[in-house]
Amino acid sequence: MKLKICVFLFLTCLSLSAQHSSEYQIREFHDSIGFAKHGWQMDSIISRIDNSDKKPVNEIYKAVISPHDDYKYAAGLYAKTLSGIKANTVVLIGVAHRARNYELQDKLIFGSYDAWEAPYGNVDISPLRDRLLEKIPSESCVVHNDMMQLEHSLEAIVPFLQYQNRKIKILPLLVPYMKFEDMQKFSEMLARALSEIMQEEGLSYGEDLSVVISNDAIHYGSEDWGGSNLAPFGTDETGNRKAHEKDLRIIDETLKDELSEEKIRDFNNYTVQEYNYKEYKWTWCGRYSVPFGLLFANKLNRLINNEDLQGKIIDYRSSLRNEHIPVKDLGMGTTAPSKPTHWVAYLGMAYQ
Repeated sequence: MKLKICVFLFLTCLSLSAQHSSEYQIREFHDSIGFAKHGWQMDSIISRIDNSDKKPVNEIYKAVISPHDDYKYAAGLYAKTLSGIKANTVVLIGVAHRARNYELQDKLIFGSYDAWEAPYGNVDISPLRDRLLEKIPSESCVVHNDMMQLEHSLEAIVPFLQYQNRKIKILPLLVPYMKFEDMQKFSEMLARALSEIMQEEGLSYGEDLSVVISNDAIHYGSEDWGGSNLAPFGTDETGNRKAHEKDLRIIDETLKDELSEEKIRDFNNYTVQEYNYKEYKWTWCGRYSVPFGLLFANKLNRLINNEDLQGKIIDYRSSLRNEHIPVKDLGMGTTAPSKPTHWVAYLGMAYQ
């Protein structure tokens, strides 16, 4: 009798485990302070964005660099940047802010969620993700739902994509600490695998599938940075102006016009220390997502269209300089202050 009971319990556990593994998994919304969790909030955010940021864009962007900071500070630039994304499938390349928590490095991070919670209902994960994971070497990536759940840099972008296209499907991945040589290798591998799938499915780059790279530019100031002083030029009017000017110089030299691996490497050299690739040189949180994302997006274009992408600035702003929209009455707020001693800059770039 005891043996029968043990066998029954064992089989029951197996059955429950199988049911659990086959459950439809939804990544829940994480930051409901800085970003819009509900449809009515998102509708209100859009209505408050300046009309100049909501002008229709007829161009089709293959890739963009988008901000991911609080909507109060950056909502207009989200809208202006993402309006050129017309594809129903978007590869989202995000920052892994908390990679250190899980000792994640030197591998691309995917999730196994079936959908993400979003303001107008769940956004489905593209079936291309699982096909990609079957094609790329296992040593190049890791599936880590806890990291994907904790990270905010992509969920900031999804509501804007969903607002303008309810049919949107996403393929999210995060880029943690990573050497430039690994970025080159992994971006080549990913671009080749995806180009093969796109050819099999008859998908066009830009019209059917596009790439969105998440990034905030310089994080600057002498206060509220966990005890660090991130203000090499000082925080008076002159020092803050110099920080903005350096950002614009980096953008002009490395991210604009025709892309090349040399330019992207130069960006990496501006933002990451030579002696330790895990340390900042210039504090863009996209110091890994931007170079990897651009390498990948450009290699994909070379494989499909046999040419390099061309980049243009949509706009450059900062929480210190640009106008803020009201969000308090929406039950939202900010996750960090905006003042001369603590501010963040934002970049919108489009690639065709």
